[in-house]
Amino acid sequence: MIGLTTKTFNITRMKRNILLLLVAIAVGSLTLSAQGRRSLRINEVMVQNENDYVDDYGQRGAWIELFNSSFAPLQISSIFITDDPNEPTKYQVPLGDVRTKLHKRSHILFWADGYKTRGATHLNFKLVPGVDNWIGVYDADGITLIDSVTVPASLTADQSYARRFDGDSDGWEIRSSEEGFNPVTPAGFNHVKEGNSKAAMFAEQDEHGFGMAVIAMCVVFSALLLLSVCFYIISKIGERTASSNKAKAQAHTGEMVSTERPSHDSGEEIAAIVMALHDHLDAHDTESTILTINKVKRAYSPWSSKLYNMRQLPHK
Repeated sequence: MIGLTTKTFNITRMKRNILLLLVAIAVGSLTLSAQGRRSLRINEVMVQNENDYVDDYGQRGAWIELFNSSFAPLQISSIFITDDPNEPTKYQVPLGDVRTKLHKRSHILFWADGYKTRGATHLNFKLVPGVDNWIGVYDADGITLIDSVTVPASLTADQSYARRFDGDSDGWEIRSSEEGFNPVTPAGFNHVKEGNSKAAMFAEQDEHGFGMAVIAMCVVFSALLLLSVCFYIISKIGERTASSNKAKAQAHTGEMVSTERPSHDSGEEIAAIVMALHDHLDAHDTESTILTINKVKRAYSPWSSKLYNMRQLPHK
């Protein structure tokens, strides 16, 4: 009875530990997800779309561009997008859509057309031209504000309100495809570098690439020289360490020999050993006063063993 009770207690404790572990994993995952969603930014907004980008139904409507400003993938399902600060949970991004997983430094476009039945990227509210439109993005708890922006009423048709640089807080500007404006970039980068000025200058000064070749060779040979010096220093350190250890071992051996026994045996000891061997082994020598002991070596080969020559008959 006691054993059964102990076993039941152990099973209960194991289940409790597993449950605590699962809860800790879930809480940790939610915490990491919440921290990652802080990198989500409202990047560009168009309120009145007449001749610009069309959705997957071929319709033109207001759109809101979100940007993952981190260098890691980000899952934005369950976040809230709203145009009313008093109603933060107005539209929740549904689960299960592959488009809600943003790659690093990537964009996603939401259509503020009021047709939420058209898919996960279609919101249940519309943006109103000619007035200030407040837009907010809340975390899955419906309380934590991730990002917000107020789009000015001065926007005209086919103009967007965008960040100068993707995800940065350096300021906003009005964009348009008309001459004199930066172009509208739905689901694209707001600022693209056209080239590297330093690389262009180097290409002008070194038209045939000889300078680049010399620099590359110098870098390679410098690295090889540095490696050679490192290997030489390491080898010298190893030699010194080995010599020091050898000297210490020799000094220790010499001290033990001098303290434990003399460096050679006396004649009396040798004579006593010889007589003991003579009496025990009955060994005789042809030379006088010299005892010779030869070690007999017998070569063994498995080919001459009877064990391998005998046939094993099967037992009946």
